[in-house]
Amino acid sequence: LNDDQRSLFFKSLSASSGVGAITVSIPQDVYEFARGDNITLPFTSTVLSMRRNKKIRQFFFLFLCSCDALVITDISAIYEGRASLDVNVLEGKANLKLSSIKLADNKQFECRVLIPTDEDGQPADTARLVVLVAPSTPICSIQGTAEYGQNINLTCKSEEGSPPPTYKWESRDVKNMPQGGILSLYNISVDTSGYYKCTSANKIRSASCNITLSVMPPSMNIGSTAGIIGGVVAALLILIILIYCCCCRKKNKEKEEYAMG
Repeated sequence: LNDDQRSLFFKSLSASSGVGAITVSIPQDVYEFARGDNITLPFTSTVLSMRRNKKIRQFFFLFLCSCDALVITDISAIYEGRASLDVNVLEGKANLKLSSIKLADNKQFECRVLIPTDEDGQPADTARLVVLVAPSTPICSIQGTAEYGQNINLTCKSEEGSPPPTYKWESRDVKNMPQGGILSLYNISVDTSGYYKCTSANKIRSASCNITLSVMPPSMNIGSTAGIIGGVVAALLILIILIYCCCCRKKNKEKEEYAMG
């Protein structure tokens, strides 16, 4: 078994009578339960013929069940204290019970019956366990620079949700269609500014977040701004010096004319 096929149970038993061809069945292909529920996955088997002095072993893809009085059980550590079997040999059932199911239990389970030297019938069946989890409150954010003429993305993502949530953006003037929680806005302007709301939803419930977008004129570089200010100050100083020099010359000229007069 690989990492995704670890057995939950391993049970073996000895039986006074053997069985021949057997049909294993799980009533539904998919079982849906909310996270934290205590659940039962039913398993049934039908024996088509009987042979004596056989040893019967039944086990699951992720759990293992068996049918008789002498039972040895080995439970995988990840299900320790959370898993048990409800076995009734006469009724041909061995129901798997799981308590406080987790998102990690969201996988396919297989029930398999092994009869040594006998491969007749349908010895296995599978079912998918879907653990339903409401979307967590999504996080809204802006990717890019919210300035005139720029292209930006408004992102929306829930960290949790099973089945995976779908996303919907709402705004009075939004014409762009969001893709998977991302709303792309192109060549933005002051008209793009506004209040945006994202809703994350699956079959259990929904959650939402919102963001306010303010599109601003392009910001000036600090270095270039400082250079411009410095240039203006230098020009003013030069102008002041020129005015001062002109005033001084004018006064000197008036003094000379007065002296000559």
